Amino acid sequence: MTLQIYNTLTRQKEVFETLRPDQVSMYVCGPTVYAKAHVGHAMSVLVFDIIRRFLEYRGYTVYHVTNYTDVDDKIIQRANQEGVDSFSLAERYAHEFDQHLKELNVLPAMVKPRATQTMGKIVEIIQKLITRGFAYEVEGDVYFRVQKDDDYGKLSRRRLEDMQAGARIDVDDRKEHPMDFALWKAAKPDEPAWDSPWGKGRPGWHIECSAMNLVHLGEQIDIHGGGNDLIFPHHENEIAQTECLTGKAFARYWVHNGMLQLSGEKMSKSLGNLVTIEDFLRDNDADVLRLMVLNSSYRNPLTFNDEVISANKRALERMRSAFNPAELVEVPISDEAIQTLRAQMEATKQGFLESMDDDFNTAGALGHIFELVRSINQARDQGIDAGNLEQAQSLLREVSNILGLRLQEAITRESCQEDIGPYVDLLIEIRLELRKQKLWQLSDKIRDRLKDIGVILEDRKDGSTTWKLES
Repeated sequence: MTLQIYNTLTRQKEVFETLRPDQVSMYVCGPTVYAKAHVGHAMSVLVFDIIRRFLEYRGYTVYHVTNYTDVDDKIIQRANQEGVDSFSLAERYAHEFDQHLKELNVLPAMVKPRATQTMGKIVEIIQKLITRGFAYEVEGDVYFRVQKDDDYGKLSRRRLEDMQAGARIDVDDRKEHPMDFALWKAAKPDEPAWDSPWGKGRPGWHIECSAMNLVHLGEQIDIHGGGNDLIFPHHENEIAQTECLTGKAFARYWVHNGMLQLSGEKMSKSLGNLVTIEDFLRDNDADVLRLMVLNSSYRNPLTFNDEVISANKRALERMRSAFNPAELVEVPISDEAIQTLRAQMEATKQGFLESMDDDFNTAGALGHIFELVRSINQARDQGIDAGNLEQAQSLLREVSNILGLRLQEAITRESCQEDIGPYVDLLIEIRLELRKQKLWQLSDKIRDRLKDIGVILEDRKDGSTTWKLES
């Protein structure tokens, strides 16, 4: 079996061959941290977490870098609205996003660079691009000359003459060409700014990722990932400025996930049609969202609605049912039934790997896993012994772990919640009564002591309090 990956650059599946044997360098564009993250952000993170987990299972050492954009027009605007420092606001939302990643069982990236920590490299790159004629300065702003790049548009398959100014591209008469994009922006009053040869200012959006790539992974990487809404202009511009700087192919494989859709539209902060990760996890198990991603091709749009959530809740329960213990029966299972289960185990292993090797076909891999779940439950009903059952459950545990599902761990947590639930509920009642009497110190003491033992309280706007076990 040979792993094949769909490459956005070539529009076809390609055999996966890395720059260095048994090593994968993977950069994934992270969020701009100016507001609470929504489940669309989670979808992209989960896609690349699953890809990384499978690559590691296949024996690769994955050097995974994902960034936070922590200086941006939206961050500055939100900070001004809230009357806070833009750096503090960005750091708060970055920290909150990190907590969500833990709750979603996402493996932490090796490095999570910030744009504000990479200014020296950004200025160095821009200086070199100017010296080589790929960029020019106008009144403190610096722009990239798209006409100097003969390959500009190769990722998005757009011709320069047909392009129109799009998102994050400002029409500016000072530009030599309408599609020239900003590498550096001259400082405006009351905005964060850094020193540069062109005066105080801050970087354009695209140059940040190129700089962080070069600092942490080098001039060439194996996988560059992100949502397909980044293909143009962000990734197109990353390619242009990086390859004009180095003279080398930037990334071997460009991997893009589809968008999560609510009511047929892309979920986004600008449209206002979002469900935050916080809201989703308050009412649902993290594995439900991961299953939603797994049940679809990562390159396709993913529909998000109550019906889809309910279907994946039922699927999750079905998977967990396979970990129930063996039952005592009067007539033991036949040898033929045991052989049938073992044959299904082999078929599941083979089918799982073949599916995942085919451009991470998680929906196909899940189909084989559910066949194993069905066979396990049938064998239990027929009276299988604990030893043979555990072998099949062990395989189910292995393949589900590769996908990042916490099936058996969740069963243990649910059992724990059932055991301590009445006592926690009683403490919450007492705490609510203390809060009504404005005995804040005692109220906070209950909250803090519960947190010390892994029980997190969440006070809701309607005055009620819910709780969960810490991830």
